[in-house]
Amino acid sequence: MLHLDTGNTGFMILCTSLVMLMTPGLAFFYGGLVGRKNVLAIMIQSFVSMGWTTVIWYLYGYSLCFSGDWHGIIGNFHLALLRGVGLNTPSPNDTIPAFVFISYQMMFAIITPALISGAFTNRVTFKAYMLFLTGWLTFVYFPFVHMVWGGGFLQQWGVLDFAGGIVVHNIAGIAALASVLYVGKRHTADRGPHSIPLVALGTGLLWFGWYGFNAGSEMRVDSVTATAFLNTDVAASFAAVAWLLVAWINEKKPKLLGLLTGAVAGLATVTPAAGYVSPTTAVIIGIVAGVVCYYAVEMKNKLQWDDALDVWGVHGVGGFLGIVMLGIFANKQFNPAGANGLLYGDPTFLLKQVVAVTFSSVWAFTFTYGMLRIIDMFTPVKVDEISEAIGLDESIHGEHAYEEGPEHDLVHAGIR
Repeated sequence: MLHLDTGNTGFMILCTSLVMLMTPGLAFFYGGLVGRKNVLAIMIQSFVSMGWTTVIWYLYGYSLCFSGDWHGIIGNFHLALLRGVGLNTPSPNDTIPAFVFISYQMMFAIITPALISGAFTNRVTFKAYMLFLTGWLTFVYFPFVHMVWGGGFLQQWGVLDFAGGIVVHNIAGIAALASVLYVGKRHTADRGPHSIPLVALGTGLLWFGWYGFNAGSEMRVDSVTATAFLNTDVAASFAAVAWLLVAWINEKKPKLLGLLTGAVAGLATVTPAAGYVSPTTAVIIGIVAGVVCYYAVEMKNKLQWDDALDVWGVHGVGGFLGIVMLGIFANKQFNPAGANGLLYGDPTFLLKQVVAVTFSSVWAFTFTYGMLRIIDMFTPVKVDEISEAIGLDESIHGEHAYEEGPEHDLVHAGIR
C-alpha cells in the first residue's frame, strides 16, 4: 500500500535527476582524457547507454533486479514491461511511488556499464560495444543488483552496500580490467588528455550528481540522508588533496588532473559506506582512497596494462576498498539499520564484506572476459590498425569533435 510522502518523493525525483546528470558528466570526463581523434567515440558510449539501457530496463531489467527470486541470484520476468505497476504501487520504501524508484535505479543501471568504456577507449568497435552493453547488464549488473539490493542471498546474509561499492564501482572496475586484458594494447599511441578543462567540467558534474547517488540511496529524507551527503563531500575532498600531494611529491608538480582523479577516487570509495559511517571515518576513507588508488594506477603503469582512463585503479580498487573499509568502520550510531564493523565489535561483518567483494570481483572478471570472447565470434571486438590510426570518430562514426582547418582538409583529400 502506498503511503505517499510528498517530501520524500520530491527529494527522490531530484536525486534521480542528479544521478542522470552523472552520465553526461562521465562523457565529458572521459572525452577530455582521450586524444582529439577519439572524443566522440568515447562520448557516444556514455550517451548511448542513456538510450539503450533504458530500453533494456523497461523490457526486463527492472524485473530481473526487483521481482521474484531464483536461488538468491536473479529475479524473474513478472514485472517485465513494468506490467502491473500503477499509480498506487509502492516502492520498497512505501512513501515513494514505484515509478520513482524504477527511475532512480534505472539511472544507476545507465552509468555503471558506461564506466567500463574508459578502459578500452580507441580500441573497440561500436557494434561490439552495443552487444557488450546488453550482455554485461544482463549477466553481471542485474544479478548483483538483485543479490545486494533486491532480496538476493548477499542481502539476506547481511552484506551492506549503501550506494554501489560492489554493485557499481567494483564490478565495473574489474570488468574494465578483464576488458583491457582481453582486448590488448592500442597500436597507435594516444597523446593523452586533449582537454583538461573538459575533464574538470566532467568531474564537477560527477561530483554534483554524486550527492543524489549517495544521499538518495537512503530513499527518504532523514538524518542518515544528511550524513551520507556530508560524507560524500568530505571523502571526495580529502581524497582529492591526498592524491594531489602524493602526485606532487612523486612528479614534482601539483597537477589539476591528479586533483580531479583523486576526487573521483574518493567518491567511488565512500559510496558503499556513505550512509553507515561517521564523517570522521569519511575523512579516513578519503585519505586512504587518494593514496591507495594513486599507487594502484602507478602499479597498472608498471605492469603496462592499457587501461586508458584508469577505470580499474579508480573504480575497481576504490569500490573494493570502500566495501572492506565499511566492514571495519560501520557504526550503528550513525545508522541504526546498518551494522557495527570490526572496530565496533563485529569481526564477522568484515568477513562477510570481504567475501562478498571477492566474489563480485571473480564473477565480474570471469563473465566479462567470457562475454568478450563470445562477442568476438560474431563480430570483431577490436578495431583494425588503420581505423585506430585514423581515429574512431572518423573511421566508425564519420564525425569530428573539432574543425581541423584547411591544412587538415588538404591532407584528408589526399593532396598533401
